[in-house]
Amino acid sequence: MNAVSPTAPALNLLETPWLPVRMQDGRVMEVGLLELFERASEIEGLAETSPPNLVALYRLLLAITHRALTRSLGIWTDRDRARWYREGLPTAALLDYLIHWRERFWLFHAEHPFMQVAALAEAEETRDRLKPWTQIALESASGNTPVVFDHAVDTDPKRTSSTTALRCMLGFLQFTPGGLVKVFRSADKAGPLANTAAVVPMGATLTQTITLGLHPATGDSDDLPAWERVPPDVAGLRAEPILAHGTCDRYTRLSRAVMLIPEVPDAPESIRWVRFSAGMGLADDPNAPDPMASYRAGSTGLVRVSFYEGRAVWRDLGALLPDSTGAHAQPAAILSWASNLHDARGEWGANVPVLVAGLCSDQAKLLRWRSERYALPASALRSEDVAAAVRTELKRADDLYYLLRGAAGEMLAKTMPDPSSKDTRSRARSMLDAGPFPSAYFSRAEYGLPGVLHSVAAGDLDSAHVQWSAALLRASQSAWDAARSMLGQSAAALRAEASAHDKFQSAIKDVRMAAAATARADRETQEAST
Repeated sequence: MNAVSPTAPALNLLETPWLPVRMQDGRVMEVGLLELFERASEIEGLAETSPPNLVALYRLLLAITHRALTRSLGIWTDRDRARWYREGLPTAALLDYLIHWRERFWLFHAEHPFMQVAALAEAEETRDRLKPWTQIALESASGNTPVVFDHAVDTDPKRTSSTTALRCMLGFLQFTPGGLVKVFRSADKAGPLANTAAVVPMGATLTQTITLGLHPATGDSDDLPAWERVPPDVAGLRAEPILAHGTCDRYTRLSRAVMLIPEVPDAPESIRWVRFSAGMGLADDPNAPDPMASYRAGSTGLVRVSFYEGRAVWRDLGALLPDSTGAHAQPAAILSWASNLHDARGEWGANVPVLVAGLCSDQAKLLRWRSERYALPASALRSEDVAAAVRTELKRADDLYYLLRGAAGEMLAKTMPDPSSKDTRSRARSMLDAGPFPSAYFSRAEYGLPGVLHSVAAGDLDSAHVQWSAALLRASQSAWDAARSMLGQSAAALRAEASAHDKFQSAIKDVRMAAAATARADRETQEAST
């Protein structure tokens, strides 16, 4: 293992191309920070393919922008953001800030490696104890994490580019689950976005995305990003977790201490090994949730929206909408900042496209990640009555599903020995959940969601209700057909299907009646046109 650090600073991130971006003409390329901010209005958005890394990169850019504007302007308003949204960010202030902190943006540096902890090179516990770089890549196998697509082994990791490792490290610092670390502390707290479906409002250009998500100026001198702080020492790494000083601190918190080791000291373009330990743990603060995290109603109160197995993200869209009671939802604060910007522009009818991306974990085990986009109706973001109506429609989908699941589970149980047994019914439900029934229902219902949101945006809640009823009717029939396909063709199966028919019809009665209005309207339109 080569544990020699570069003899001189290497790979300054202001000029080194490392940020993947998609230009408005469709080209994908990598740029450094200076070029990114110089051409922000030409860039459609970041082109990072890993959802955790993508969210982490947006948070990094938001922290840089906030600190640059704080240094240049001190305080700004939503009207200022509206002007930047229209005319472009104050590029001179951004470039001046980056140049001022240039020495903190070297990827490899003896004292200030970017978003890393140089003290690990001298500490007895980490000086000669190296980890494979996959330790900081959420999608890679390392330690006792399950192997899915990556078959690397810890003793002989494949090399990767230093800039790829940097992007992986940023995603890791934000999304790492809590758990054992065993260096400086036995365990460490989770990253700020662990087990979270993070929300990022999106604009047509990178300039618009940054101005939509920019958090308010508070004048708080303690809310500093990692590169503006005194580098942590071993004593700091041993200390107890502390609360975030503010949003910039959250967006750049060194939740683990990492130091990248170049494979060749004088040519640091690739790495295989890292030094790794517990970091600057983030203490829980229920009164200051992460600005990109939303919460929905759970069985015992509000729970953070994540990516649950078998649960489509659109079912939790109600959590992104306002609720003054706090009983049903607590939307991410970043959505209100985006809505305030549109208000300042006088665009009260502008919808808000959002990226919902992140990673789901179970304790220290990483389960799945996703990246999805939706357009939230402006009326639902500004009116609690409309937001409540949208949540009601989404709840109708869940309620109907569980009615159908009960009827289908009973139908399936009747084809098994001892159908009245509690264990038999439980086994039937488990078979149903593991089969095509859930996806047949929810994937079919999702086809109707864009039209429903469009009607909500147009202020036509009655039409949204009717359209959603028609979508749920189609989803119900699709799911029921899937359940019937599991029965087989035996006499017992035919009897079970016949006995369950009335329960199925009863379950879909309301949506069938509402959907009939759509059929009548279609006929009337067709007759009028002829």
